Amino acid sequence: MENSRSWPADSVPLPQSTPDLWSKPWARLFLPSLSDCLFLALFVWLFATGPGGWAGLLSDGDTGWHIRTGEWILEHKAVPKADLYSFTKAGEPWFAWEWLTDVIYAVLHSAAGLKGLLLYTAAILSLHGVVLFRYMIDKGAAPAAVLPMTLLAIGAGSMHYLARPHVHTLLFLPIALWMIDRDRRQPSRAIWLLAPLTILWANLHGGFLALIACLGLLTAGTAIESALRWKLDGQPMDWNPARRYGLLTALCTAVSVVNPYGIQLHQHVAAYLRSDWIKNNVEEFQSPKFRDEAMLQFEILLFLGAMTALWLISRRRVTPALWILFWAHSALGSVRHVPLYMIVAAPWVAMALTEIWKAIVEPAPRKSVLAIFGDLSRDCLPACRRSSVWAVVLIAVFTLLNEPVVKWPRNFPATKFPVEFIDLHAATISNGRVLTWDEWADYLTYRFYPRQKTFIDGRTDFFGKKVGDEYIALVNAQWQWESLMERYRVDTVLAPPDWALVTVLKARKDWKLVADAGKALLFVRTAPYPEAKSNPRSAAFPGPEVPDRSNENTRRSRS
Repeated sequence: MENSRSWPADSVPLPQSTPDLWSKPWARLFLPSLSDCLFLALFVWLFATGPGGWAGLLSDGDTGWHIRTGEWILEHKAVPKADLYSFTKAGEPWFAWEWLTDVIYAVLHSAAGLKGLLLYTAAILSLHGVVLFRYMIDKGAAPAAVLPMTLLAIGAGSMHYLARPHVHTLLFLPIALWMIDRDRRQPSRAIWLLAPLTILWANLHGGFLALIACLGLLTAGTAIESALRWKLDGQPMDWNPARRYGLLTALCTAVSVVNPYGIQLHQHVAAYLRSDWIKNNVEEFQSPKFRDEAMLQFEILLFLGAMTALWLISRRRVTPALWILFWAHSALGSVRHVPLYMIVAAPWVAMALTEIWKAIVEPAPRKSVLAIFGDLSRDCLPACRRSSVWAVVLIAVFTLLNEPVVKWPRNFPATKFPVEFIDLHAATISNGRVLTWDEWADYLTYRFYPRQKTFIDGRTDFFGKKVGDEYIALVNAQWQWESLMERYRVDTVLAPPDWALVTVLKARKDWKLVADAGKALLFVRTAPYPEAKSNPRSAAFPGPEVPDRSNENTRRSRS
C-alpha cells in the first residue's frame, strides 16, 4: 500500500457522486463531456484537418507489407514461417511477430481500402489521448495541469503517429498504468486483468515488454518503499505488496508466450533492441535530435520529469521515480521510446503541477481571478470523468463520408513515394529483381505482391547486419558493388537521385536509364550477368503481368 501521508493525491477518492443531471443514465450516455470534446479535437486536429492529414498516417511504407502479410495469413489459415518478400533471403526463416495487427489491417483493407485502415488508426490514437487524460484526472490532478500535459504528450508522440502496429502500445500502456495506479490506492482483483491484456498485446505488437519493464520496476520500487518506511519511520516491514506485484510480473511474463511463436518472440525483440547495427543505421532507434517542435515538447517534459523524479524521491515515492528515470534514459537513447516516456511521465508531472496550483489558488481571496479559475477547474471535473456515445458517433459519421466532403487517400502519399512514376513503369518494375530504397520496397510489396520481390525492405530486424551492410555498400557504390549486383542478380534499380550508385550506373554501358522523374530514376540492366544463360528477369518471374491491386482496392473503397 502507498504511504498516504507522502502524497496528497493518495487521499483523493475514486470518482464518487456527480451533480444530479450528470448522474442520470440518459445524460451520461448522450450529453457530451470534456473527454468527448478532447477526442473530437484530437481526431479533427491530428487527422481530418491537420497538416499531415490522413495521408500522414501512411508516411511509413511498412503499412504495405503488414497488409499483405495479413492477407497471406487469412488465405493460408496460418502464420508465415519463411520470408515472403525478398530475393536476398527468400525462403529463410521469418516470423510475422505482429500477426494479429496484420490480420486486422487486411480485414479493414479488404472491407474499405485504405480508408478503413486510417479510420481505425485515427480512432486508436485519439482514444490514447483520452485515456491518458482520464488517467491523470482519476489520479486527482487538476484539469489546469492535466490538459497541457496531455497536449505535450500528444505533441511529442505525434511523430510516431503512423498506421503501424505500435499504435496498440500507445493505447495499452496508459490503460495498464491506470490500472496499476488504481490498484496501489485501492487493491482489487481487477489488476489481474493485466494478464489477458498482455496476451492480446503480445500478439499485436512487441511493445508488451514495456508493461513487463514497468511491472518489474513496480515490484522493486514497492519493496524499496516498504524498506524505507521500516528504516526511517519504524513501521513494520510489509513485503506483501512487493510479493503481489512480483507475482503479477511473473504471470504477465509467462502468459506473453501465448502467441504463435512462443518464446521466440521474446528472443527476437530482445535481439532487435540490442542490435548495434540497427541502433547505428535505423533513424527511429537513434538518439533524438532536438530540432523540431515535437522534440521541443519532449525536452520540456524531460526537464519537468527530472525535477518531478527528484521531488518524488524526497517524498519516498520510489516507483514512479524509477519509471520516469528508466524511460527518460530509454528515450534519450532511442527516439522510438519518446512517446512511452511521455505516457509514463506526464501523469506524475501533472500531479506535481497540481500541488503548485493548489498552493497558489487555495490561499487566494474568494473573489480573485485565481479563485475563479480554481472554481472552474473543480466544476469541470465531473465532465472530465466520463465519456458518452459521441466519440462512436464521430467515427460512424466519418465512415459514411466520402468525396468531396472528405478526401480519403487513394494511395500512399506521393510526397514520400514515387507513386505516379511506379504507375507509369509498373510492368518493368514488377517483373524485376529490384534494388530500391527500403521504404519504396515496402510500397512495391503493397502494389505488386506476390510477383514483386525486392533486395531489402523495412524489416531491418529480419535482414540484419549482413544484408544491411550490403545494401549500404550498393547505395554508396562502394568497391564491391558490382560483385553484389552479380551475386543477387539485380536487374532493376529504382533509386532516388542522391544515391552514389545513380552516378555510377549512368556511366555504364550494361545499364540503361529508362526514366528520370527528378526524385526517382529507373535503371534496367541491358546485358546478362556472366554465368547467366538467359535473362534473369524472365527466368525469375515467368507468367503474365500482375494487375494493379492498389487501384482495385481503391475502387472498392470508393464504392
